[in-house]
Amino acid sequence: MRYLRRHIESQILESAKHFKAILLLGARQVGKSTLFSHLFPEVKTIVFDPIQDLYNARQDPDLFLDSFPSPLVLDEVQYVPELLAALKRRMDRSDAKGQYFLTGSQNFSVLRSVAESMAGRVAIFHLENFTPQEMLGQGDKSGWLESYLEDPSAFYRIRGASSSLPPLVEFLFRGTLPGTIELPTSQMATYFRSYLQTYVDRDVRLQEEIRQLAEFDRFLGLSASLTAQEINSSQIGREIGITPHTARRWLDLLFFTYQWFELLPYHGNTIKRISGKKKGYFKDPGFACYLQRIESPDGLAVSPKLGALFETWMVNYIHQQASALSVPPHLYHWRTAGGAEVDLILERGGKLYPIEVKCKTNLSGADLTGLKSFRATYPAQQIMPGLVIYAGSEVHKLNEETLALPWNLL
Repeated sequence: MRYLRRHIESQILESAKHFKAILLLGARQVGKSTLFSHLFPEVKTIVFDPIQDLYNARQDPDLFLDSFPSPLVLDEVQYVPELLAALKRRMDRSDAKGQYFLTGSQNFSVLRSVAESMAGRVAIFHLENFTPQEMLGQGDKSGWLESYLEDPSAFYRIRGASSSLPPLVEFLFRGTLPGTIELPTSQMATYFRSYLQTYVDRDVRLQEEIRQLAEFDRFLGLSASLTAQEINSSQIGREIGITPHTARRWLDLLFFTYQWFELLPYHGNTIKRISGKKKGYFKDPGFACYLQRIESPDGLAVSPKLGALFETWMVNYIHQQASALSVPPHLYHWRTAGGAEVDLILERGGKLYPIEVKCKTNLSGADLTGLKSFRATYPAQQIMPGLVIYAGSEVHKLNEETLALPWNLL
């Protein structure tokens, strides 16, 4: 498979000149080791295993490091926590930069160990799923979010071209993991079946020692079906016969293994009753399709979950763009007790940027209801011109304070 450039390449290369170690975190099969092998092709890579103690790295970490001198890529380092203290000692004996390049697919366990052993010596990066730019070989280019945040009025005058991505339904069904980009549609189920098995065996079982695997499989399917909805741990627990505490713990497990993230509700200073529930999203729409037993793009096209999966991908994409900014905005969702809602509220510098996501090719005044309610609820806030991101292909104004933006605009 051909290599596609990633947005964070230049940041990693620059940090390798100033830090003794680089830690790259991200979901399984998101391309962490591929990225390191591309940036540092002459550096030897050791891939660790959760069962086997390769080269006795757990039993005798100092002897292991004697056998494999730096620079060195250590892949899936969460499986060898015993190695981190030895790495610290090695780095303390040398001022050389770029000695070790570490990857991990379990956020909590790796970050906790690194914080205890290598603080100040390591630069930490997060690698997400592919963005549209990366899919098209344009990893050196950023998305549209920064331009929108810097000057919404100027952004309203854009006339950018839509990208040559696959049709929307096929794009969502395929997902954004690197391994699916060039895979035939007929092989998607095989890919995600293997992905699920590896994820459960190597991340879930070892992280939580979950013995109720049948219940956890049902939990994954239910979580995928609830993507882009407010989270109710009690409801999830009732559906699959586990306690709300267990449901919440398992959702946290999905988060710490980069399969899930959540938006906090926006409150502001209003005295009105605003929903206090978080909103949850699966990280990859293709994996969510598989877990919901959606078997083809045609099946997704007629699925009632299409809108939620479209919102899932777009919110993830905006979150990726926001995380890459030097001053990232805070992301929220907004919903009132009466049902008025806005999918995404960005807050930066005291300004609010409301964004709606609609899986429609033609928009109407009814699609602005949530945005109008939000403005009416917070008349004293500095609310900037908003966006409705939709499944059409034209950039156009819906009113003086709202722009329609195509989903595949670069």
